[in-house]
Amino acid sequence: MKNKRNCIAVTGGGTGGHILPLIAVLEEVRKEWHGEIVWIGSSSGMEKRLIKSIKVEYRSIPTGKLRRYISVKNIFDIGKIISGIIVSYFILHKKKPKLLFSKGGYVSVPPVLAARLMKIPIFTHESDLDPGLATKINARFAEKIFISFSETAGYFKRAIRSKVVVTGNPVRNIILNGNAAKGREILECVNGRNILFILGGSQGAHRINELIDEIKEKLSQKYCVVHQTGFKDFKQSNLENYIPVKYLNDELADILAASSLVLCRAGANTLWELAASRKASILIPLPRTSSRGDQIRNAEIFRQAGASLVLKEENLNADTLLEIITKLLDNREQLSIMGENAGKLFNRDSSRKIARMIIDTVFDNEEY
Repeated sequence: MKNKRNCIAVTGGGTGGHILPLIAVLEEVRKEWHGEIVWIGSSSGMEKRLIKSIKVEYRSIPTGKLRRYISVKNIFDIGKIISGIIVSYFILHKKKPKLLFSKGGYVSVPPVLAARLMKIPIFTHESDLDPGLATKINARFAEKIFISFSETAGYFKRAIRSKVVVTGNPVRNIILNGNAAKGREILECVNGRNILFILGGSQGAHRINELIDEIKEKLSQKYCVVHQTGFKDFKQSNLENYIPVKYLNDELADILAASSLVLCRAGANTLWELAASRKASILIPLPRTSSRGDQIRNAEIFRQAGASLVLKEENLNADTLLEIITKLLDNREQLSIMGENAGKLFNRDSSRKIARMIIDTVFDNEEY
């Protein structure tokens, strides 16, 4: 094999939305090239745990959070960011990668800045409709800016829009190959009941967990309910037809394939996995009081497409949620239409398209 010493560096982390699409791209890269890949992430993030399956080298750096508001913590975090740039510089100097691919999150900024100092080509990808602060910074130095929604291009300054490429959002192969029958076996839900999947994202969703706790007994009398609570809110239960889990990894694809309806937040990666699985959904995006509003804008795209119902958390109570869930789960025709509409939003070639551009750029069309 040529170019045995060639290396690709990747960076991103903090949440599944930054990690899982990056893994999806690396899965496609690995189909054509088996050289060295180094992942630069944080020492405390979940990325180190999630990347074990793809067998890449992991290097951690000091990380400081990027805040849009005034805080004393910013003073300390500036020092961490500077330290992160220095450590990233030494990692990149040693590995000499031909390209750095960033998936965002505040951990990605120091490696991107270090790569810029070393004149290493940078690619970056944004999953949300509107780019986060880390992507806005990284995009200034990137040669290519990949986006999931075509509307996202308008959020970048005109000077860099020529670098934007609409690719869709990468989704892991395991999600694309989910087996509904296997999912029912995992849940021991073989009696033909509709399956309600409450998916709190990689870190859970506390308010959704509270609402479901109030109505789970009534839901489980009629449906099979699987509830990813996150680690903090997890509680064992003896309630029949109610299955709480801390976090799903390998089983996620099959359970998602088996589900009749998904209730979840509106993080971009979750939405694209719903689209890839052609699933109807009820979305409860994070409110503006606890986010920058990105989930609200993501959810609106899926609502307009007829793929999702969108509920405002601040206006929601348990009884109303129960009524909405029941009405939708009992309407198989509407579930089917919503699932079809979700599938129309998904670009199945997204991971392959990004991987192809990475390989072509790094190896300049050589044989590998």
